[in-house]
Amino acid sequence: MNCRRCGTDLDRPGDYCLACDTANCDAVVVAFERERATLTFLRDPPEHADDEEPEIVGETTITTVPEEDPEARVVELRNFAGKVADEIRRKRPEEVYAAGAREPLRECRAQLHHRFYRVPDDDPVERVRNQRGERSLEVVRTAPEEKLGGSHSTLIGGRDGRDVVNTVAAHPNVKKLIPGPIEAGGGGSRGGVRAKATRAGQNGNVRLLIRDGSSVQENRVVTTAMDRETGERVRAALNEALVDAGFQAE
Repeated sequence: MNCRRCGTDLDRPGDYCLACDTANCDAVVVAFERERATLTFLRDPPEHADDEEPEIVGETTITTVPEEDPEARVVELRNFAGKVADEIRRKRPEEVYAAGAREPLRECRAQLHHRFYRVPDDDPVERVRNQRGERSLEVVRTAPEEKLGGSHSTLIGGRDGRDVVNTVAAHPNVKKLIPGPIEAGGGGSRGGVRAKATRAGQNGNVRLLIRDGSSVQENRVVTTAMDRETGERVRAALNEALVDAGFQAE
């Protein structure tokens, strides 16, 4: 494959061109299994092009052999995720999308500084191609703590409750999170603080329900989505983040 700008022969498809400082891959989709990761490299079409969906410019698979010993397994997992992260760094993409096994996904995300999104496991490449072919959602770069607002400053669940709020507020498509009043709910829940983003409204905003024992707090989440359909994409991503953070069952 050659660089799309200067024509230099690239070592691997989608590699960043060091000759002219040009990215040849705009997004990477990683489908994780515990023993392997399949990376697909996407390049967005030029502006005003007839093709709306990104082009697949390459694909590669990285494998590992899981260790039985717990200590060796930690090192093996870190090395596996590190190889995936190194391949992504070669591309210097705008965004990384990941699906599949949670252990290597979490470790890989921890090793990268790219914008990293969790996507559903069902055909993640086509989902991302369709999503990037649509109008992109605005990205909010405000720090999570600065997105918190409203008249109710008390958060349910103490430190865990604040971690839930920070997990949601850290998402780049969340503009603001407005805590609601804390109310008594029926039937106490077990297992500590739990949280869930509910179905998006017509304007793309969602509700974040946080439960702690018999108490519940409904929080309003203002997103950059423009309608229910795009709001549902944000809602799904928020729930995936809450699962990864341990505040929602898989």
